[in-house]
Amino acid sequence: MVKIRLRRVGRKNAPFYRILVADSQSPRDGKFIEIIGQYAPRKSEGSLQVDEARANHWLDQGAQPTDTVRSLLRRAGVLKKRHEQRLGIERKSTAVPVGDKADEATA
Repeated sequence: MVKIRLRRVGRKNAPFYRILVADSQSPRDGKFIEIIGQYAPRKSEGSLQVDEARANHWLDQGAQPTDTVRSLLRRAGVLKKRHEQRLGIERKSTAVPVGDKADEATA
């Protein structure tokens, strides 16, 4: 199974994480498929950078984010945009224009 997870890099007492796609069997700092972002928990501004297009691509392919990465994707707004896009497509297919409703009520 493919997972989206964190890989720790940086000095001692100065953690820095890369958000990457890897096989679930590979070790935390081992072999990976692709880097899709980075996270610096000690920085206040610009601490989270995610390539939205690649994250959505891997989520579409069935990659499962870990709990921490899921919360980071939520903070970056990736999951919200993805959810709204899915709902928007479903709503458009079942939506009836307002003008048609008024015409049917008067008829």
